[in-house]
Amino acid sequence: MTTEQRKRVALLVEDEFEDADVAGTRDLLRSAGVEVVVVGPIAGRTYRGRKSLEIEADLSAGKAHAKDFDAVLIPGGYAPDRMRMRHAMTDLVRDMLAAGKPVAAIDRGAQMLISVKAVAGRMITCWPSIAIDIKNAGGRYVDRPVVEDGCVITARKADDVPHFAAAILKALGNLQPAS
Repeated sequence: MTTEQRKRVALLVEDEFEDADVAGTRDLLRSAGVEVVVVGPIAGRTYRGRKSLEIEADLSAGKAHAKDFDAVLIPGGYAPDRMRMRHAMTDLVRDMLAAGKPVAAIDRGAQMLISVKAVAGRMITCWPSIAIDIKNAGGRYVDRPVVEDGCVITARKADDVPHFAAAILKALGNLQPAS
């Protein structure tokens, strides 16, 4: 795959992300040749997961623009609650949706979808504790490993990462991870 054809995905991070959501999805996307750009509130800052993973932001959310990415990935854990308080992060997700580009949220990442008003009328899966929030926002909660509804891809939990990554790769043009 040439550099011109290489897909770019913005991976949003904040402190308290779910380690397996970030590492597992990132690694599967990279194994398929996808450039994963870590986007945090501050470029160069290290963000810590709920367990032990630390990851440095390549780019600040204020410098991230929808035109520069093919998809955006919102991990779970407690980070989405922090992310949705960051205007640059919600603006990026909203702009990606407006452009019809894949927006993928796993676990509590669906909280960001609620904040950008992307849930109403959609079928969504997520961490069970926020299912009521999905329903209250007008979405239709389903308990499945992965749900694709238009350009929105959602998954329940870290155990679903292989299915989640496969759905993202499919949305990026049927890319396949290296065996």
